[in-house]
Amino acid sequence: MSALLQVVIPVFLVTAAGYAAVRLRYFTDAHIDGMNRYAIAFAVPALLFRAAMELDLAAVFDPRLLLSFYAGNTTAFLMGLLGARLIFRRRPGEAVAIAFGALFSNSVILGVPIVDRAFGPEALAASFAIITIHAPFCYLLGITVMEISRADGRSAADTAKAVANAMLRNALMIGLALGFAVNLTGLALPDTVLDALGLVVASALPVALFALGGVLTRYRLSATLGEAAMVTTLSLILHPAITLFLTHVVFDLPRVFVQGAVLTAAMAPGVNAYVFASMYKRAEDVAASAVLLGTVTSVLSISVWLLVLGGI
Repeated sequence: MSALLQVVIPVFLVTAAGYAAVRLRYFTDAHIDGMNRYAIAFAVPALLFRAAMELDLAAVFDPRLLLSFYAGNTTAFLMGLLGARLIFRRRPGEAVAIAFGALFSNSVILGVPIVDRAFGPEALAASFAIITIHAPFCYLLGITVMEISRADGRSAADTAKAVANAMLRNALMIGLALGFAVNLTGLALPDTVLDALGLVVASALPVALFALGGVLTRYRLSATLGEAAMVTTLSLILHPAITLFLTHVVFDLPRVFVQGAVLTAAMAPGVNAYVFASMYKRAEDVAASAVLLGTVTSVLSISVWLLVLGGI
């Protein structure tokens, strides 16, 4: 158990420090917004650039690995959609926004440091293979279902154009695309550039985790606790359970692939769940509650999954 705590607790302590800094008014919302902007728009894209640049594409891009992860999160999304509609009697657009929290896990800011600390670079390579299509897949699925379900949306052509523009301007997508370009062309970057890149990458996750803690001060567990608990359960239990079954039992993938995929699947709903709900002005309170509840309870659930994966 002490070994598990050494993996999980430091990550959440950095997040808790950001939370406390804002609560104690040592940092303002403006400070946190600046840190978050640096992390998401510059440092994390640099991290993804280096990861894509260094990936052994033939080794980690196994269709069975990707199918295992994305079958899990798609199932969680559909279950969340049905639960929101049939149990909580939410309107179609609200149900999609709620279910998106079960689809979009915090695979980078929480997932990367925890996978790295728990199982090392080989498992992290499997996680990066998943992460490279995570945002495009989740947003395309979420937006498509939302546009089908709501009556006041834009036309399909306008929506497709907006999504394409958003992807092309997204810093995370740009970082990944440039990294793959370097990887596939075999371009050798100068050592001085690599050293500078290393300095930026080293700052990415600590800054992102601290900023995440500050952002969480803006959320509250509200009367939507039931829906938030449903999303949290789907994210922290159902998604990784399906991923474990497919990677380990059905496909019998290498151990490091199983560990990287399942632990990435076990992350809490990402802040993008709230961003998506805000885009459509649907169930924003539920999305915020799910991010907060999922992040807090994942301290325990991730520890349990580490025990399970350690026994494989």
